[in-house]
Amino acid sequence: MTDIAERSIDTIRTLAMDGVQQANSGHPGTAMALAPIAYLYYREYLRHDPADPHWPGRDRFVLSPGHACILQYAALHLAGYGVSLDDLKAFRQWGSLTPGHPEAGHTPGVETTTGPLGQGVGNAVGFALAERMLAARFNRPGHEVIDHRVFGICSDGDLMEGVAQEAASLAGHLGLGRITFVYDDNRITIEGDTGLAFSEDVAARFASLGWHVQRLEDGWSLDDVRRAIDQAEAETGKPSLIVLRTHIAPGAPTKQDTAEAHGAPLGEEEIRLTKANYGWPEHEQFLVPDEVAAHMDATERGRALRAEWEARMAAYREAHPDLAAELERVLAGELPAGWDAALPVFEADEKGIASRVASGKAINALAAGIPELVGGSADLAPSNNTHIVDGLSVSGRDFAARNLHFGIREHGMGAILNGMALHGGFRVFGATFLVFSDYMRGAVRLSALSGIPVTYVWTHDSVHVGEDGPTHQPVEHLMALRVIPNLIVLRPCDANETVEAWRYAQTHRSGPVAIVLTRQNLPTLDRSELGAADGLARGAYVLADAPSGAPDAIVIATGSEVAGALAARELLAADGLGVRVVSMPSWELFEAQDPAYRESVLPAAVTRRVSYEAGVTQGWERWVGLGGASVGIDRFGASAPGATVARELGMTAEAVAEAVRRLG
Repeated sequence: MTDIAERSIDTIRTLAMDGVQQANSGHPGTAMALAPIAYLYYREYLRHDPADPHWPGRDRFVLSPGHACILQYAALHLAGYGVSLDDLKAFRQWGSLTPGHPEAGHTPGVETTTGPLGQGVGNAVGFALAERMLAARFNRPGHEVIDHRVFGICSDGDLMEGVAQEAASLAGHLGLGRITFVYDDNRITIEGDTGLAFSEDVAARFASLGWHVQRLEDGWSLDDVRRAIDQAEAETGKPSLIVLRTHIAPGAPTKQDTAEAHGAPLGEEEIRLTKANYGWPEHEQFLVPDEVAAHMDATERGRALRAEWEARMAAYREAHPDLAAELERVLAGELPAGWDAALPVFEADEKGIASRVASGKAINALAAGIPELVGGSADLAPSNNTHIVDGLSVSGRDFAARNLHFGIREHGMGAILNGMALHGGFRVFGATFLVFSDYMRGAVRLSALSGIPVTYVWTHDSVHVGEDGPTHQPVEHLMALRVIPNLIVLRPCDANETVEAWRYAQTHRSGPVAIVLTRQNLPTLDRSELGAADGLARGAYVLADAPSGAPDAIVIATGSEVAGALAARELLAADGLGVRVVSMPSWELFEAQDPAYRESVLPAAVTRRVSYEAGVTQGWERWVGLGGASVGIDRFGASAPGATVARELGMTAEAVAEAVRRLG
């Protein structure tokens, strides 16, 4: 190791120690252990430009153990990104650029939000999959403008998590050779040695998944790591894992290789002694030697790399102007002209169709107008109706296809979709049954937190699933999803509202959208005397009003229960009651409307309100008020034909009408 390389690595280590100590919070040990990897990635391997963190031709870096983020922040500072020394000093403080785990869109140079372990592995697979799919669509001989890699770091904890296994399995199956992960094998977790709960041969596991695996045992040098990364880059048919034996908090006299170095500051005296072991000024804090600053600054190299790519892009634009214009459009996230022209309008039909079937028709209509719309299912496409006809299946032999097959890997699917959407160039959707949204909730939450535009298709949305029984009948799921900030939940009531849900999902790009759909048929409403289906975009609208326009009561319903609410309205009309029926496919969109619109739909003067939804009633008091009532299901379902289960659990128009009468 050269002196300047060693001093650069020690600078990263000491910045990590000092940042965590000043915050009195954080994870110094892993950052110290991985400083050589951060040095090599940011100094030698990553194609990146600090002056343009979003340059499309850049490599992506993923720090899956996000708790070690002080490592990334130190590297970003030294490389010349907009992360100052003052930002490092403000680590984990209110409003700083250096939060306690990396956040996409917050810190320049951070590609994805990590922290919940394993998610970064899935995101990296999504980045690499998007790169290969874009390359297959747009590259032409002599014009390989999509040609970048994903570099990452994963930890013992990441590889214990199931989501990482799911994503790694699919990456190996697809042969995503643009991924290089360094596995930080430090053998320490919060509770102590990993041997307490973890004894598998990770290298053998990943080899069995189809990964190219290398081991670097204790005593490795920078040159050893360089050779391993070079070999990983040369292996184009498999993703690569470099198993790197490390020591947490190297050089710390009493805390190296201990759990004490994992999630807490080392302490001032331990830091002083560690710096002495490095030959570092013992009482200097946040020291960046001038020669290290100059050596690590990536601005000139980055400018040259970006200029070279831009020259290639200019040549591509000249040789293939139409393709280049299309590539620039999809990377900018712009919709093509006439994108929604083929969306169907469904005629009124009492028998109707399931909203999952209407959704499938909408997907294929959109696919005709939006070439970058791609997606798939966790092995349920025939049930979810998410197959793009003639879209072929994405495989290691065909990355130009449109149908993704995630296997029975809901959580991995969610994390991969996040990576694809963050990468850019595609509009992505992923599907499973609503009850299994629980299996992917961690990824959904991060999508919402990061504002990632993923569309979730969740079908079989209620006890109407029937014979499969309570394990497959979602009851609490709608309410559990509604409490996730920045997630738009849409539960359309018929085929035309379903089309509007898909239209909305294409225009909403500041976060994820969930479209929740039925297995059973729903009547396609006759809109000639009812509110138009495009009211969905406002979250709730008056579907049918009292004849006088001044309702005695309001029934608010979603999804499959809207038809029942209309039937209850007719029952109550026989009692002389004028009832307004409000279709409320989205709480979140309705809440975002101005007060005047909300008042026009749910006038405060009408306190006789009943909600109707085949799920838990908790939360509906927000809309029915303390004096209102809710018809729902506050228990698990049962195994029987769907109509029987619904009737036995009180999901009937008669029950709604009776609830309104009781409020009188």
